[in-house]
Amino acid sequence: MRLGFIGTGTIASAVVRGLAGRGHEIRISARSKTRAEALAAAIPEVQIAGLQEILDHSEVVFLGLMVQAAPAILAALAFPGDLRVVSFMAGADLDQVAGLVAPAQATAVMMPFPGIAQGGSAIMALGDGELLEQIFAPQNTLFMLRDAGELDAYLCAQAVLSPVARLTAEAANWLGQRVSDPAQGEAFLRMLITSALAGSSADDLLEALNTPGGYNQRLRQHMEEAGMDKDLVAGLDALEG
Repeated sequence: MRLGFIGTGTIASAVVRGLAGRGHEIRISARSKTRAEALAAAIPEVQIAGLQEILDHSEVVFLGLMVQAAPAILAALAFPGDLRVVSFMAGADLDQVAGLVAPAQATAVMMPFPGIAQGGSAIMALGDGELLEQIFAPQNTLFMLRDAGELDAYLCAQAVLSPVARLTAEAANWLGQRVSDPAQGEAFLRMLITSALAGSSADDLLEALNTPGGYNQRLRQHMEEAGMDKDLVAGLDALEG
């Protein structure tokens, strides 16, 4: 397909890298000049183009702009009526995107993660699932949502990724002070966590790790007593509010 990207930030760049070698013709903007030049140098099918050229020569355009900056940038462009637009912009639902890109079709809102560059990533999305499956599956897994309310809830809940990464980093630092190879220790923890959660539901994993007096049970109970559960729910509620 002929794909275009307006915005080449961290997420958009990861998406471009994930699409490399799959037969697409890809045009990207130079809004982030360093990232754009790196992508064009590394991926033969990628070329840097002006914003209007991206719109005129693409079948699908991905918006990777900050939602606050998008109106001023997009207002100066002429969107073809047959163009399909997919937004990465958190905080803008399909109706808002449609207003920014008319008369083009606001086809979907999707929220990819940096891991999409390597594949095997979860993608939450709202809109045309068939189009997104065509572009991103089977290398990644799409979780299609019902409406803007579900998208907002997923956006809040996915923020647990950062605290999980922080906990992993803290545990790795603690371990690194006690072993000969700190890098190996961190790699072990990352693999342990990702493989365990990939192969089991959270509830089943908790039950399996609930051996009375075991290391996992004791640490979990310590953190629960310190308020981990209540703090997490309070934080999610604050994001939703």
